[in-house]
Amino acid sequence: MFTGIIQAVGEIAAMEPRGGDLRLRIHTGKLPLHDVAIGDSIAANGVCLTVTELPGDGYRADVSVESLNATTLGKLTVGAPVNLEKALTPASRLGGHIVSGHVDGVGEVVSLAEDARSWRFVFRAPDALARYIAHKGSICVDGTSLTVNAVNGAEFDLNIIPQTMAETIFGAYRPGTTVNLEVDLIARYLERLVLGDRAADPGAGGVTLATLAEHGYLRG
Repeated sequence: MFTGIIQAVGEIAAMEPRGGDLRLRIHTGKLPLHDVAIGDSIAANGVCLTVTELPGDGYRADVSVESLNATTLGKLTVGAPVNLEKALTPASRLGGHIVSGHVDGVGEVVSLAEDARSWRFVFRAPDALARYIAHKGSICVDGTSLTVNAVNGAEFDLNIIPQTMAETIFGAYRPGTTVNLEVDLIARYLERLVLGDRAADPGAGGVTLATLAEHGYLRG
């Protein structure tokens, strides 16, 4: 588990194809590794990766076919910057929100503009994720815990303060940049709970107005 508070910006040092999947070597920059062991988790752009080697200036991790298909990691190139966060411990401050490191989908930067000293970004999420994104709710973009300012269909906007611009890869974003999205963990589980016994049915979809009415959430 993670908090979505980026601890350092690293760099992709090598990408080694391995039998259909990929092994990454990531330089970790200022991220301290003295307390990291083989088998620990470090999130790269919001993707939870298991440390397989510690060569001294960073770590190596294997990326499965599933992760390559569901995230932006396979589209990165050597030299690309990545947001890094070590897994939280029981003594960690939960400064962001609870983040699993399991990406739900790939979104895209629609636009960005200066907003006083901050920047206002508009992102487009996959249609299937739109129902989990709420005004003033939490969302994780490339591993960064953020608050949603507004929602318009599958698009949502975020206000990025100077500190976040300086300490993450947001400064490199341009319209068309693809990003890893993880929606709020509670929203995902709430949907399954509302489905009740129907959650076990093959092909069960999301919550509909009929489902909400059946469970007393809508009143005539």
